[in-house]
Amino acid sequence: MNWSAIRAIYLFEMARFFRTIAQSLISPVLSTSLYFVVFGAAIGSRIDEVEGVSYGAFIVPGLIMLTVMTQAISNASFGIYFPKFIGTIYELLSAPINFLEIVMGYVGAAATKAMFIGIIILITSFFFVDIQIQNPLAMVMFLVLTCVSFALFGFIIGIWAGNFEQLQLVPLLIVTPLVFLGGSFYSISMLPPAWQTISMFNPVVYLISGFRWAFFGVADVHIATSLLAIAGFTGLCLGAVWWIFKTGWRIRQ
Repeated sequence: MNWSAIRAIYLFEMARFFRTIAQSLISPVLSTSLYFVVFGAAIGSRIDEVEGVSYGAFIVPGLIMLTVMTQAISNASFGIYFPKFIGTIYELLSAPINFLEIVMGYVGAAATKAMFIGIIILITSFFFVDIQIQNPLAMVMFLVLTCVSFALFGFIIGIWAGNFEQLQLVPLLIVTPLVFLGGSFYSISMLPPAWQTISMFNPVVYLISGFRWAFFGVADVHIATSLLAIAGFTGLCLGAVWWIFKTGWRIRQ
């Protein structure tokens, strides 16, 4: 394993994050704070509790997941797309490093950025609502798995994208709606039976449910099912990345 190469890619990507701190960190934190104000204060004042948890606190895991997923995807997709765009990806492909080391560098940096933002948002939430985390280890585990899996997904999107518009297409038109419809601001049990069944086909439901269980001990889906769902999604992404580098799809063409 060429750790020097992984470290070089990782540090380069992290340096880009801190060069654009206003866009990379301040913007998502401010946007999430507005969600706390609108949903936590305005709507929360009309909804006392959801499954025994105050509404303001109930939406915190969903808001963190919303930001973490979108940030992991955008950071990873832009990270690998930009070398494609300017042509420096061929330097990576010709260097004495394998695809796993390239992926570890880019995905590791994107996951770190998303996790950092998620932690900042969690800290910010304490200024708005009173939160008690029942299972901190499980919370960290779900956060790490979500950051890594969606960074892998973003890496695939960055390779697939042919222009900057396509780079934003999947996060805006697919991922964000799935998160909003995945129980970010409500419990699936609040829906009519037919919509509860439909919601079970939304993969984001399992991630948000497991993450919320780590906070409050309540979940729409069994914790084991949530873990299997995220493990399966991560495995699919790893398989897709392996196939991309094996065939050279959208890289050498």
